[in-house]
Amino acid sequence: MSDMLAMIRTLGDQLRWASEIEPPDVPRADELIVVGMGGSGVSGDYLRSVAGESTARVHVHKDYGPLPRWVESRRALVVAASYSGNTEETLDGVADARARGLDVIAMTTGGALLDLADGSLPVVRIPTGLQPRAAVGYLAGAALRVAAKAGAIDDPRPALEESAELADEALAEGSAAWAEAEATADSLRGRVTIVYGGGPVSGTVAARWKTQINENAKMPAWASYLPELNHNELVGWETMPDATASSLAIVALTDVDDHPRVGARRGFSEQLTSDAVPWVATIESWGNSRFARLMSLTVSGDLVSWMMARNEGVDPTPVGTIEKLKVLLRD
Repeated sequence: MSDMLAMIRTLGDQLRWASEIEPPDVPRADELIVVGMGGSGVSGDYLRSVAGESTARVHVHKDYGPLPRWVESRRALVVAASYSGNTEETLDGVADARARGLDVIAMTTGGALLDLADGSLPVVRIPTGLQPRAAVGYLAGAALRVAAKAGAIDDPRPALEESAELADEALAEGSAAWAEAEATADSLRGRVTIVYGGGPVSGTVAARWKTQINENAKMPAWASYLPELNHNELVGWETMPDATASSLAIVALTDVDDHPRVGARRGFSEQLTSDAVPWVATIESWGNSRFARLMSLTVSGDLVSWMMARNEGVDPTPVGTIEKLKVLLRD
């Protein structure tokens, strides 16, 4: 079995790398659009969360081009994130951006994106050797440094350094985070996981938990968000309680930036649905900076997904069905 845990445990070093690099010069911008998919596109989600504490606006584009029409009039800085450099949707977005004369910076290990840059675009060269989803510290950290270089956010290096220390502590076997993750993974055995979040940190990382369970544990999962889910999904638990109680489970993520009413809604939602679905864990973020709290919940989710794979005897690294899809798309 491949060692995904070893990749996950490089997170602290990834964040230190991001704090020490010198990003290339980019034009000043208070509006950025991050173009990226999957594990690379998460960097845009995390940057958008952090930028919420500033006056900058960050948008995330997870699709083919063309990019939205407003990017030209607002002269948004385009940040292309692709760990492999070969993500076709990202390459399509970059081609569209360049054809429209937009400023683009690439974050990649190489591949076609680096070839496309060909010395004419600024590039942050990301270290190789990981699965894209395990390179979240490299990509999210680099995105923060690029945004700061553009003047969009404050210097993120203190937050990156705090996050690195937090990651090292949490990823040590026997830590409180490790024990919490182990208990959560055990509670999720044989169940489809639903992850509930409800704010700029908890809601953002809920999506990361969902995709990590998909890719590492090779299991279905979904993420939903308070308060929105109280206006629809809440009533979805009424009709099939026997089936859902035996096959599904909810993990709730929380953070100090969640709206106070979201906390109340979370409690009442559990009260109203616990006969139809078990709420097996509530995971609280920790850390001072918003980015550190994002990373704390990220570490927890990465550990849970790895432990779920271990519990099922599944190799967490390969993503065979995605590779088969790529072959079909080439044919």
